[in-house]
Amino acid sequence: MLNDIKRGRGRPRNVATDAGKSTVQALDRGIALLQTIAQHHGVSLSDLSVQVGMPASSAHRLLMTLQQHDFVDFDENTQLWQVGIEAFRVGSAYLSRTNFIEAAQAPLRHLMEATGETANLAVMDNAEVVFVAQVETTNPIRAFFSAGTRALMHSSGIGKALLAQLPRNKVDGLLKTVGLPQYTAKTLVTPQDLYADLDLISARGWSFDEEERYTGMSCVGAAIRNAHG
Repeated sequence: MLNDIKRGRGRPRNVATDAGKSTVQALDRGIALLQTIAQHHGVSLSDLSVQVGMPASSAHRLLMTLQQHDFVDFDENTQLWQVGIEAFRVGSAYLSRTNFIEAAQAPLRHLMEATGETANLAVMDNAEVVFVAQVETTNPIRAFFSAGTRALMHSSGIGKALLAQLPRNKVDGLLKTVGLPQYTAKTLVTPQDLYADLDLISARGWSFDEEERYTGMSCVGAAIRNAHG
């Protein structure tokens, strides 16, 4: 029994070496349909059946199964099939296989060594930033934010850098939920002041928190873009 468990690596022990003998025809056809739909902004059933090389009735049954799981959508007005949201979610998982926190360690250390200051990595969570990684400076006076620390975006260098990437209506919605609380004499507490700063950040590509959260502490921030910009 123990030997059987050890052999379990995601496939049965006697799996066929010929790939053609170990595939499921219906699944192959469903994937072919999904791949073909992905090549178009919208495609009809008749065109799909021709391109994939299967009867329209068979293609329709497979499409209905894919639609049930949100891998494809059907537009009743245009009578065209399109890629569904679940296909996007599953495909996006490929990009997330790389652990961005682990990947950020070397750049964070380089940044700390080049500036002599603590380097932080944070992500946006609704109207807050969440600190997820940090490389501390060796200077005796330094800032420390443990992983999981949260801060409102309007009073954070990282937060403002991220806000500057958002459309104005999105920023408006975030501000309505949390407001603009004041932490120091330099905190931006009016939408006009914040928007003026965000415009400046967008133009130059980086943000500056000048004692807006803690007196005596300043921060420079910049947004990191992913493969989609």
